[in-house]
Amino acid sequence: MSDEERARRWTLALGVDEDESGLSPSDQRMSAALTALYGDGESEKKGRGGLGASAPRVAKWLGDIREFFPAPIVQVIQKDAFERKGLRQMLLEPELLANIEADVNLVADLVALRGAMPDKTKETARAVICKVVAQLMERLERRTADAIRGALDRSRRTRRPRFGDIDWPRTIHRNLRHYQVAQRTIVPETLVGFMRQQRRIVDLDEVVLCVDQSGSMASSVVYASIFAAVMASLPVVATKLVCFDTAILDLTEELADPVEVLFGVQLGGGTDIDRAIGYCEERIERPGKAHLILISDMYEGGNAASLLDRLARLTVAGVNVIVLLALTDTGRPSYDPQLSARVAVLGIPVFACTPDQFPDLMATALRREDVHLWAADRDIKLVRAEE
Repeated sequence: MSDEERARRWTLALGVDEDESGLSPSDQRMSAALTALYGDGESEKKGRGGLGASAPRVAKWLGDIREFFPAPIVQVIQKDAFERKGLRQMLLEPELLANIEADVNLVADLVALRGAMPDKTKETARAVICKVVAQLMERLERRTADAIRGALDRSRRTRRPRFGDIDWPRTIHRNLRHYQVAQRTIVPETLVGFMRQQRRIVDLDEVVLCVDQSGSMASSVVYASIFAAVMASLPVVATKLVCFDTAILDLTEELADPVEVLFGVQLGGGTDIDRAIGYCEERIERPGKAHLILISDMYEGGNAASLLDRLARLTVAGVNVIVLLALTDTGRPSYDPQLSARVAVLGIPVFACTPDQFPDLMATALRREDVHLWAADRDIKLVRAEE
């Protein structure tokens, strides 16, 4: 072992301040990940570091740990985090969980930690995840379904519509004469609605959500899983969900239950976008009817040149490719600007999106309208080709 390597290891072991250590950026991330759990003596006195029970970046921290250490070491570090930072107590006490404001960040943390949880804790974690998923589904499901139900032919009317196809403004106007004063309501004797097109399965648009499950993308994975489950429930699109790090996880068959989807995700680790896009490319059956939504921060650990070739080939074949750098409530991504700009050169829209914007984005994509224009109209910052 060289003197330089020996000095590097001692620096990592002792946890010297990053700005004084001379460590590379990668080693600084490793040092920060270890210091967050084990401290460096001085930082504990100053109150720095720590993975407190409500920390919203546990998934990111676990992602870094998985990137830098082999699986057996990761398991030891996860268990240490579970014991040392109070996470076990938080998850094992239902009364405490009931008073915690559960959100997407907490769901991501629970999913990331599940490998270190005993069975009893997993039951509690599942209950919390179910609660948050139910809240998100209530918030997002109807808007998503209404926005992308592309099988409606709105140029044709029917007086025997399905409930979801009723044109309420026209129905109310048509039945104003049936207003009941005593009940202060209208009795709709005549319904007016949209007539569904009869579409064969082979004509359905394909939507492939290809989602980066590295630790930094944790919240995006949660939202993408919920949207995939909603779209899979609609008979007007054929939806696939593919999650990846350096491995690929096809969760399409699990989409009936978004909670099961989340428990199938493995947050953290490296990133091989090229391999994931290659997997999706092989499973796109009708390029002219396909929409590939890549959700990734574009920090590629695989072959960037090959990735660009694949994306260019898909675009030429007619696939509607969109890159979302994040699918989060803030809509402010941390991403690789160089690779993102090279993707933008291909004419592919590259930007971040909030969950509330996503249904309208999908409707725009399914209509094959200009996504660049859609984003610009909403003051969404697009990555420029010259960045």
